Amino acid sequence: MAETIDGALLAARLIQAPSVTPDPGGAQELLIDLLETHGFKITRLPFGEGADLTPNFFARWGSGSPHLCFAGHTDVVPPGAAADWTHDPFSGSVVDGIIYGRGACDMKGGIAAFVAGALSFLKKNPGFGGSISLLITGDEEGHALFGTARVLEWMAAHNQIPDFCVVGEPTCPQTMGEVIKIGRRGSLNARIKVRGRQGHVAYPHRADNPVHRLIRLLNELTAEPLDAGTRWFEPSGLQVTSVDVGNPASNVIPAEASAALNIRFNDLHSGASLEGWIRTISSRHAPDAEIEISVSGESFLTQPGPAVMALADAVREMSGVEPKLDTGGGTSDARFIALYCPVAEFGLVGTSMHQVDEHVRVEDVHMLTRIYERMLERMAA
Repeated sequence: MAETIDGALLAARLIQAPSVTPDPGGAQELLIDLLETHGFKITRLPFGEGADLTPNFFARWGSGSPHLCFAGHTDVVPPGAAADWTHDPFSGSVVDGIIYGRGACDMKGGIAAFVAGALSFLKKNPGFGGSISLLITGDEEGHALFGTARVLEWMAAHNQIPDFCVVGEPTCPQTMGEVIKIGRRGSLNARIKVRGRQGHVAYPHRADNPVHRLIRLLNELTAEPLDAGTRWFEPSGLQVTSVDVGNPASNVIPAEASAALNIRFNDLHSGASLEGWIRTISSRHAPDAEIEISVSGESFLTQPGPAVMALADAVREMSGVEPKLDTGGGTSDARFIALYCPVAEFGLVGTSMHQVDEHVRVEDVHMLTRIYERMLERMAA
């Protein structure tokens, strides 16, 4: 039978495992040992080779339905200079009701809360006929090449895809319960290089200025909004992030000019449609431009249904806050999960993530534990 686990103490223990990407730091082994002790079947899933070797694991209790999965990452960003911290970044210090350390809110506190909530649920509901699983990666803060996406491929091949997945990223801006993310915008990066012909500025007819063509190209790309937004998404946005010429001389027309841009796009677009749009506009101003485009994730949306509402109801009951269903912010591993099953994100207050003295309130971890447990109760009903 599952024992009662204090989520805050487990969070502190996880913080003490210095799992800076890609070093596992012992964090996953701590979780594996605990979950195995409580009846979870563990499958270690390392992917990649050499410096890219990424620790991951999948843990499942039960084999029936409903099957709820929790997804999270044990890797953390570097802490910077330890001397800048009030408390050692890997001490897991608890002072005046606050847990300090790298990963406190992003996202070892969230993992600890789910484990504690799941074990409490199983202790109180020994006859539960469904399944609870965890998808844990060590590559969310890195390149995300050998983490969640590869584990999901394995899960699909082995009939382990859940009915619903919760990602424990910190979603609350200031207060526990504020925001549940039911989607994310897509992200496209583009680099455009326009070639011309170098020459003296006093004789422009003997040269071809690529800067002028690049400026006209960028002007057309940015002249009008991409859209006005949709029911669940704010308007898509294009931001020029760099314009580079590399010309130290004031009297020379350069031979080439380049620009970089990023588009965060909603569900009115896809990476392919935006790439086509960029290439069409580029062809009008610089037909020979070199264009490199990468899409780190498509937009996705989980329509509010029974599972999302079970999470929202649990948040409301345990926190007293009416959660906003939202799609803002950057990308997360939920973009991979959305290709396989419905997914939502809910976790701790994230104001200090990636900062010096990253921290989370002990009571917030306890509240999140109660929310996850209540969500399981509602989904099992």
